[in-house]
Amino acid sequence: MIQKMVSVLVVGPKKDFNRIVDTLYHVGTVHLEDVSEFLPPGTTSVRKMEPGNKSEIPTLLATTDGILLLLPVPKPDAEHERSLHDEIQQMPTGDLIEWAGQVTGEVGTATRQLALKKSDLEITINGLERYEKIIDKIQPLEQQLPSLQGFEVTVLIIRKEFADVLDIIRPALSEITGGQYEIISAELDPETIAVITVFNKKYSENVHNFLFSKNINEVRIPVDYANMPLDKALLLIGEHRREAIAGIEDTDQKLRELSRDWYSRLVALRQVLAERDEELQAYNNFGETDYTVMVRGWIPKKYIPKTRKALFEAFGDRVVMTETDATAEQMERAPIFYDNPWWARPYELFMQIASPPKYFEIDPSPIMAIFFPIFFGLMVGDIGYGIVILLFGIFIRYRFKEIKWLHQISGILIISSFPAIFFGYLFGEFFGNFGEAMGWIAPVTLFGITWNRMEAIVPLLVLTIAVGIIHVILGLVIGIANSITRKNRKHICEKCGMIGIILGLIILLVMIMNLLPSYLLIPTVVVMLISVILIIYGGGTMGVIEIMGTVGNILSYARLMAIGLASVILAMVANALGGAMEVVIIGVLIAMLLHALNLILAMFSPSIHSVRLHVVEFFSKFYEGGGIPYHPFATSQLPEKK
Repeated sequence: MIQKMVSVLVVGPKKDFNRIVDTLYHVGTVHLEDVSEFLPPGTTSVRKMEPGNKSEIPTLLATTDGILLLLPVPKPDAEHERSLHDEIQQMPTGDLIEWAGQVTGEVGTATRQLALKKSDLEITINGLERYEKIIDKIQPLEQQLPSLQGFEVTVLIIRKEFADVLDIIRPALSEITGGQYEIISAELDPETIAVITVFNKKYSENVHNFLFSKNINEVRIPVDYANMPLDKALLLIGEHRREAIAGIEDTDQKLRELSRDWYSRLVALRQVLAERDEELQAYNNFGETDYTVMVRGWIPKKYIPKTRKALFEAFGDRVVMTETDATAEQMERAPIFYDNPWWARPYELFMQIASPPKYFEIDPSPIMAIFFPIFFGLMVGDIGYGIVILLFGIFIRYRFKEIKWLHQISGILIISSFPAIFFGYLFGEFFGNFGEAMGWIAPVTLFGITWNRMEAIVPLLVLTIAVGIIHVILGLVIGIANSITRKNRKHICEKCGMIGIILGLIILLVMIMNLLPSYLLIPTVVVMLISVILIIYGGGTMGVIEIMGTVGNILSYARLMAIGLASVILAMVANALGGAMEVVIIGVLIAMLLHALNLILAMFSPSIHSVRLHVVEFFSKFYEGGGIPYHPFATSQLPEKK
């Protein structure tokens, strides 16, 4: 259900403005509205607030985030962070900005210098490893190289598929150097070739210009390792790499020390800065005069005492919160705050995915919480599957506690598993016909019908259509209630007429089956004619066309039987194939795999079709949507429901 919302106006001394905002922010119950939209036309004494320091906090937030990304994350200490948060939160905004600037300046500079040093060392190590790999590859060719005195060695990296480029390089080098060059090639890895070029240094510039013009990947051996035997160069590279690694370890240690001293404080600072930024963003909703400030918004009725108490404890009688009258148009824009019992809360997920109801609409989530599990149970209808779904839902609930939407899905699965077990008992199914074959269970006989889904197809079809009739008529009744609230006479007539048509068709069908006396025919026809007139008055020509749509909606509930029947057939196939195998282990494995597939389908397909029956067949009879979600001005998203 939707909690009743109250329009409130908070008025207090201008000098207490920052404290008023902080108090409202931390009590976290007020959904803010722009004060100026609720003032009488021509009011000039009240003006919007203009926050100071608005542009500095986002910059500080970005800087703090950057520092936290560079620092290693220590072991979390929630209690210490909470204590630091409470300490920093007490600072006035001006002092907070000044202190945050000093902290981020000092710690940020030290952190960036260390991070830059570490990055340079990592680049150095990568380069050294590359040179080490190349030199290691060309070392066996060292004896083939001429004396390196006055000569330059350059390594070219060429992919094997472009090896033909050597036919271009050789004549070009011969022309540039006058024949004073050598080229030696060796496989660097399965995909590339290392080509060593040796030429007189006086031709260096021309050679490099040529290689650059041909987009050839050139690796120059650094001066530190040139003009020396390759084995000595390898030793020197190894020594330099070890020094760079030691430098990284030393830098990491200094970063850990910085993190130990500052990480928790920076996390707390970031939280407070984010809160102050949100407060400043909300300033445009506030109004001020020369001596007072005004805050207007919506509060769920159940939180009015809590809000009054917080303001009184902070300001006594200096700040007053009054409940104000709102016009019908303003109430239409009142935010939506769900206040459902625990068993209905998981189904609020579907309302969030679709669109929240408007304030004057009836919240369908409690109704969905009743019918969704029934639809799900009718389609699954298996004790074994129901137990597995229950265990899976419990696992998700406790494995992913912090993910709200998964927590809601787990609740839906847990609740829906019980109707699945109940209908499984009614149908006599435990992993299909396995339980019946073992003599553990049998279909229940009720109302003279043995509810074996493979045999009682017609009774099941009648049952699902009956459920559809109840569901659709309930949707029309809710539509009438919504129309009464909005005083929409035409919609009331249209929906009453639609109910009359449905009931008339049912009576006619039962009369055809000789289950009702024939003298009811004339009254029924009269009621249906009156219903058609009401539909035309309320919905015009489209209303008459909608009659066929509504009949189609009801017939659509036959899917409850069809999908359930498909599920039990697949379960029986799994048991039959498993039992047909001569090797028991193979048979059990095949049966388990098919049951696992069927179980996955049993969780997804019934859920999707249950949602469809609600959104398309049920909601279309009354639901408009487009409401505004309740977003309190708060440190957390919503106050805890109790």
